Amino acid sequence: MVDARHLSPSAQEALRLRAVAALVAGRDREDVAELFGVSLKAVDGWWAKWLAGGREALVMRPRGKPVGVYQVLGEAEQAAVRQAILDHRPCDVGLSGQLWRRRLVGELIAKLYRVGLTEPGVGKYLKRWGLSFQRPDKRAVEQDPQAVRRWHEEIWPKIRAKARKDGGEVLFADQVGIRSDQVTGRTWGEKGRTPVVPRSGNRFSVNAMSAISTKGRMHFMVFTESFTAEVMCRFLDRIAGHFDHKVHLVVDGHSSHRSRKVRDWLAAHPDDVELHFLPAYSPELNPDELVNADLKHSLPKQHRARNQAELTPETRRFFRRRQRQPHIVRGYFGGPTVRYTLDENPMSF
Repeated sequence: MVDARHLSPSAQEALRLRAVAALVAGRDREDVAELFGVSLKAVDGWWAKWLAGGREALVMRPRGKPVGVYQVLGEAEQAAVRQAILDHRPCDVGLSGQLWRRRLVGELIAKLYRVGLTEPGVGKYLKRWGLSFQRPDKRAVEQDPQAVRRWHEEIWPKIRAKARKDGGEVLFADQVGIRSDQVTGRTWGEKGRTPVVPRSGNRFSVNAMSAISTKGRMHFMVFTESFTAEVMCRFLDRIAGHFDHKVHLVVDGHSSHRSRKVRDWLAAHPDDVELHFLPAYSPELNPDELVNADLKHSLPKQHRARNQAELTPETRRFFRRRQRQPHIVRGYFGGPTVRYTLDENPMSF
């Protein structure tokens, strides 16, 4: 005899329908039970369901509680909490911190509706609301959203069109500093004891300036002094020497970029380089920021520099390696906030 409970739900449904079909065709209940290898009680139960509800009473139904049954929060309350998470930081609603975690969401629910939920319970609601735990982007509070919009809609399309008209090329540039005591990433260690990374008390740093294009080109300069107008002019000399056509260089609003010395250099080389400035406090619009992040992420894992003289060539090696990897350089332009540089439609950001 077949124990229907051991069959899959779809197989159970097929068995019930075939047995009832045999009964409807005039077979005796004993014959049906023997034919399908089930008990007489099961056949009688299926027949009773058929008489009461027809075929719908025999089809497979989802197991467990229906979605929403016994939920503590109503639909309107859930929608209100979800919107509060999307529109506000915890500190905006009288809680601590700037990032939402399950504990803080639970505190918000308790504050609003006097309902206590466990963190796993809060997690189920968050998942049901289509939310996920993510690393947030950072935005300076001083950033002007209208200036960013103008950059996307007006300024950037004009820069690209101008570069095409005069047969030039657009590069994005930025400067970066590497410190000897910088440590990034995570490491394994004994539970309860934070790992210690030895570092020299003799702190030193190396600076670099780089520029990249969507064609996968990278140009750089490593230096040990502070970034000044003089250093910027040296970098412009280097850029101009690498191209036989005009370069449209996009940079941030650093004071050295806007200095009189740099303006004089540009005035003396109008056919070599033209400078364009990103909106203030908007580093996320510059693909070269991803080069800086790549450098800081990659270099400290490998460098064993004991002084500035050793750190300088290691920094150069990183840039030279990336110069031989144009696919990686092109990949810097694929980030969500810089992909606009690749799109012909400036309104698609």
